[in-house]
Amino acid sequence: MSARQGQAAAPPDAAGSARRPWAAREFGIVVALALLVLVTVLDNPGFLAPQSLRDLALGAAVLVVLAVGQTVVVVSRNIDLSVGSVLGLAAFATGKLLGSAPGTPLALVVLLGVGIGALCGVVNGALVAAAQVPALVITLGTLYVFRGVDHSWARGQQVNASDLPRDFLALGTSTVLGVPVLALVAVAVVLVVGSWLRSYRSGRELYAIGSEPTAARLSGLPVSRRVFTAFVVCGALAGLAGVLYAARFGTVDATAGTGIELQVVAAAVVGGVAIFGGSGSAHGAALGALLLTTIGSSLAVLRINPFWQQAVVGALILAAIGIDRLLAARTANRLRGRSSHGA
Repeated sequence: MSARQGQAAAPPDAAGSARRPWAAREFGIVVALALLVLVTVLDNPGFLAPQSLRDLALGAAVLVVLAVGQTVVVVSRNIDLSVGSVLGLAAFATGKLLGSAPGTPLALVVLLGVGIGALCGVVNGALVAAAQVPALVITLGTLYVFRGVDHSWARGQQVNASDLPRDFLALGTSTVLGVPVLALVAVAVVLVVGSWLRSYRSGRELYAIGSEPTAARLSGLPVSRRVFTAFVVCGALAGLAGVLYAARFGTVDATAGTGIELQVVAAAVVGGVAIFGGSGSAHGAALGALLLTTIGSSLAVLRINPFWQQAVVGALILAAIGIDRLLAARTANRLRGRSSHGA
């Protein structure tokens, strides 16, 4: 059976009407991003200099990978607050491996980081799916557990850039046709995960689960297995982000990634991923991550107090949740109208 033959069944017109509002949300993010860049360029034309654009792409790469992973979990009406700790654990493991064995192939290093992240995702997914414990509580607990493991392993040590091979550090600065390699990795993640969510049955079923978990279970969907898979994918991408983090910054300690989980959730929500589950996309989350990164860079260029960055992000989150509720209400009313008309 082909991938497209195995898609979750859905009425074509309903699927199309459900996608249109979120496509409009993503278009709105692009417009907001363009306006932000325009205002910044008018104040400082150097903001669009090639090096500035490369720095912006590098700054967004790790957040994009994390936000895409978070999207997979959030569309199933769950959340993973442990991604920052998973990133830190994978980053430190990467640094320790390369510090002790500098000749380790890059592919093996990436597999190590992804494997550590996937293992953390297995823990989260098993506890949430099998024990039926709310993901918010579980991942808040594992956030501290994974960070504690990282601190216990590090014991105050720090991996310095001088301890890492030049080839690995070059990964964080190399470009292909002027585009940073890390940004290309992030784009590849967006394309792969976006295709999975959109075109494969296991991905489409996450939306059904997030929209109405009880109905999905009564329909025979493997809810626990799909939710478990979502957490494993999110953990694996957080592990990959840890490898990218180590390559970009070189210096890694047990505090790497502390607090980034809130930025990740914000990027996904601002990017149109409904916090109540059931809708959103990988490329929308990526746009949200790019917008948040650009806000930080723009405010610095415009010499605005960093406090306003947090205020703006908070306002965007509130606006996104409000729009989610408004669109959901309009969709429900439209469907009720069609049902009454059909009756």
